[in-house]
Formats: sequence, C-alpha cells, structure tokens
Amino acid sequence: MKPTMIFTIVMMIIIILMTAFDVHLGANVPLDVAPDKMAHTLFVCPVEQGGIWAIFSTMLKRATKPITIGFSFAILMLMFSWGWALYQNLLKDKFSRDVYKNPWAFTKMTFWALVAVLLAAATPTYFRTVKVEGSNEKWVLCENNSPRAVAVPAEKVHP
Repeated sequence: MKPTMIFTIVMMIIIILMTAFDVHLGANVPLDVAPDKMAHTLFVCPVEQGGIWAIFSTMLKRATKPITIGFSFAILMLMFSWGWALYQNLLKDKFSRDVYKNPWAFTKMTFWALVAVLLAAATPTYFRTVKVEGSNEKWVLCENNSPRAVAVPAEKVHP
C-alpha cells in the first residue's frame, strides 16, 4: 500500500476510536442540568457564520446552475461513451474489454466529483441544523461539553 493510504486508514481508525470512547483533545466543562430534566433536554450551539466551510459552501450554492449543467454534460458524455463502447463490441461480434477502460475511468471520476461537490455544498453543520422555538438564530445539535452549548427543552427543538 502507498504511504498516504496507510496514513489515511490510521487517521480514520484514530478518529473512530476517539469518537467511540469519547476522547477529547481539549478540556471542555459540560453543562450541568438537573437530573429530573436531563431526559427532556437537548443541547444546541449557535451556527458559526464565518468558517471556511460556510464560505466555500455558499460559493458552491450560488453556482448551482453551472455545476448542474456541467454534471449533465458529463453524464451525457458518459452515456455516449458507454454506448460507443457497446457499439464497437457489437460491431466486431466479440467482447473486447479494452474499449470499456476509458468510459469506466470517466464514470468513476464523475461519480467521485459529484460526491465531493455535494459534500462540500452541504457544510458540516447542514445535517445537524435545527430550529428552536422563540429564537431567530441558526442552531445545531451539539454535546453538553461543546463550547457555547445551551440546554433547551426537547419539545422546543424541531428539525
């Protein structure tokens, strides 16, 4: 295996273990909530507006139409290249694996580009965003030891 692949695997394992065993690099003091209210409490944090991911995501969302046109063009090119490869095999009346190498490589590249763009367009907070009754701020679900965490009754938090 290549060293970068081994490094990526090791880092993912470290992240999974740190998450599974609740290991933190920083020392954050958890919020104290009365034991009788703990079952009906959720913790929310205000959304950070100025992060690099938020700026990048906003730029991608503004360019939705050109990105959609580009991916539509790529998908149509994929359909044409797969059809052409199939036509070449049918014309020769024998199966040749070589004609499918370029369409398959282009398919993989298009798929992973689409995944990367979709993940970059949705900021890391996008999937945890919630609305809190009585507040106009943007909130995300977080842990009780997150910086700027607020304890809110669960019935006031909506997806």
